[in-house]
Amino acid sequence: MDDNKKTICVYCSSSNNLPDKYYEFAQNFGIEIAKNGYNMVYGGTTVGLMGVIANNALRNGAKVTGVIPERIASFGLKNPDAARVIVTKDMRTRKAEMEKLSDIFIAAPGGFGTFEEIFEILVAKQLGYHNKPIIFINFDNYYDYLFKMFDTIYNKQFAKEEMKSLYFIANTLSQVFSYIKNYTPNDFVLKW
Repeated sequence: MDDNKKTICVYCSSSNNLPDKYYEFAQNFGIEIAKNGYNMVYGGTTVGLMGVIANNALRNGAKVTGVIPERIASFGLKNPDAARVIVTKDMRTRKAEMEKLSDIFIAAPGGFGTFEEIFEILVAKQLGYHNKPIIFINFDNYYDYLFKMFDTIYNKQFAKEEMKSLYFIANTLSQVFSYIKNYTPNDFVLKW
């Protein structure tokens, strides 16, 4: 990307069949990305929450890079307005490219793909491959059951409580940007 601006990677839904409140949230999220001086990397399509966030970030001055696999690009879903679109061979290459371009990772509400992407980033941080901020936006309590599952993981000792320091749970966009601006990489030490 450019300008010494940090780049936010957004993982979220590609569905066009959600309640209006999710699209309103996505619109505001895109505006806030630009307003707070960040660029954006995302899945490169025009559909769902990802398309709404990207287009609103673009309209408000953020540089947006889309990273899209050949197969999905072949469906005609590539965002023509993005400053840059990178077409990758497959999903694995796409995720690696998105990670390489990003300084911050955010999971907004999404489906299986969103979960898969943010968990890979979370595990990479757990194993010490990066120390970048990871944020779940719990808009409309979307991730409540996931966080209950996290508690089960901790309570049954499949992970240590210290793992909570790997990510941040935000309920509002202002919490997201406050966390990013005040983020200090932790000295998390992996202990088997």
